[in-house]
Amino acid sequence: MTSTRRPKRFLTAEQKYDLWVRMLTGQITPGDAAAEAGVDRSTISTMRKTAKDGAITALTAAKPGRRPSQAEASEAAKLRSEVDRLGSVIIEQAIELAALRGKTSWG
Repeated sequence: MTSTRRPKRFLTAEQKYDLWVRMLTGQITPGDAAAEAGVDRSTISTMRKTAKDGAITALTAAKPGRRPSQAEASEAAKLRSEVDRLGSVIIEQAIELAALRGKTSWG
């Protein structure tokens, strides 16, 4: 019994990306992409789903606006630290004031 099955063909990430972009822009059909790459149409279908899912995941993780520079991020971290420190000082002073007021009201 002779097998008519083709040997497995592995595409590089760059080859997959090129095919995906060409299909996305209408330059090639999925059937033509499968024939050109020497793979089954199901491989192309899986590749398209993977590319779509990856793009959606990446776009979901992206945050709008520009990213702060390293200097801005460093300055923001210093300011947050100072706010935390001052908050602790205020709490300590409030406790001390409450203790002092409590002693004077006792008599």
